Amino acid sequence: MEKGQSYYATGRRKTSVAKTWMMPGSGTITINNRPFEDYVNTEAARLIMIQPLALTNNQESYDIRVKVSGGGMSGQVGAIRHGITRALMEADPDLRQVLKRAGFVKRDPRQKERKKYGQRGARARFQFSKR
Repeated sequence: MEKGQSYYATGRRKTSVAKTWMMPGSGTITINNRPFEDYVNTEAARLIMIQPLALTNNQESYDIRVKVSGGGMSGQVGAIRHGITRALMEADPDLRQVLKRAGFVKRDPRQKERKKYGQRGARARFQFSKR
C-alpha cells in the first residue's frame, strides 16, 4: 500500500447510497462532514457500521470519509457498512474471503414492497364485509 493512496467504493442498502473514501490514517470516520459519533446516534448502529473494520483488525489503520444520502438511519448504516467492505476489498483483495464469510460483501437486496391500488398497503387489505 502506497502512502497517500485512496480507495473509493459505493455501498447501497434499501434506498440509501453511501459514497466511501478510505485512506491510510489513524481511524477517524467522518459521515457527511460530521464525526460518526454525532451522525449515528445509537451504539448498536455504530457497531454494525464498523463490523468490517473490527473483523479485519483495521480500526486504527484507515481514515474513512463517507457521503450518504437517501433512506433512514438503518438503511444508511447498512450502506456505509457495504461501502467500507468494498473499499477494504479494494485496498487488500485477500480480505474478500473473510468479509464474504461474514456476509458483508453481498448487497442486501430487500426493498420495500409497493402499495397496490384498491388495498390498504402492499399486502394488507381493507376489511371484507359480506353484508
